[in-house]
Amino acid sequence: MKALSFEISGKTAIFKKPDVNSYAYFTYNNIHKPALLGILGAIIGLDGYTKLYDENRGLKEGKLGYNDGFPDYYEKLKDLKVSIVPLAKNGYFSKKIQTFNNSVGYASFEKGGNLIVREQWLENPKWQIIILENDIEEYKKIKEYLVNKKAVYIPYLGKNDHFANIDFVKEIELNEKLFLDEGIYIDSLFIKSGEINGYEREGELPFIFQEISPISLQKDFHFYEYVTLCFTNCELDEEPKNCFSFENKNYVFI
Repeated sequence: MKALSFEISGKTAIFKKPDVNSYAYFTYNNIHKPALLGILGAIIGLDGYTKLYDENRGLKEGKLGYNDGFPDYYEKLKDLKVSIVPLAKNGYFSKKIQTFNNSVGYASFEKGGNLIVREQWLENPKWQIIILENDIEEYKKIKEYLVNKKAVYIPYLGKNDHFANIDFVKEIELNEKLFLDEGIYIDSLFIKSGEINGYEREGELPFIFQEISPISLQKDFHFYEYVTLCFTNCELDEEPKNCFSFENKNYVFI
């Protein structure tokens, strides 16, 4: 099974959690699949939410011409299978709260019109991304653009303050048999389906990082749908679904 592998990184990043914003905007620790698909869509020039809103402006749901589907990039890329590998110790990135002023006239109704914004940023985040080969035309275009260092829109990590670097693009050949010399160990994020009680790899201190993270978009309102993603050096009891190996490492595709 062929796949496209690359590294994506930046000086900073923020993938906002939509559930907390009373004091500060907080970020997920890892890039998630909906955000990754947005980056890939931007690189090859697929339309996003702005185009969808423009199409539906002034139209009522259910009326002729109303588009009740996903944004173009998500509709065309949602079936891609991706593996995400945090390139950080124990899968955890350092984070810091950044405070800045938004002083445009409409930012705040407070005196002076100044809004104090606090955001939690990831520091020096980096991930390896692997995309399973797919017959759709968009996959071929993504491969061409990444290999040739092209992009229609500049890729960024969550906001356009955080430019993304894409390096080490290559096509790899995955093995459908897992590397099992020492047991079932997974080297990417994977969906948690039970308890993790196995031993850590020899010579390493055990760690388990897990986070409730977006995995897809809900169709009616485009809200996130969530799963618990894990990253660990502990052995699993059973092989996860959609798992392949490459150079003595095992990767789960979500």
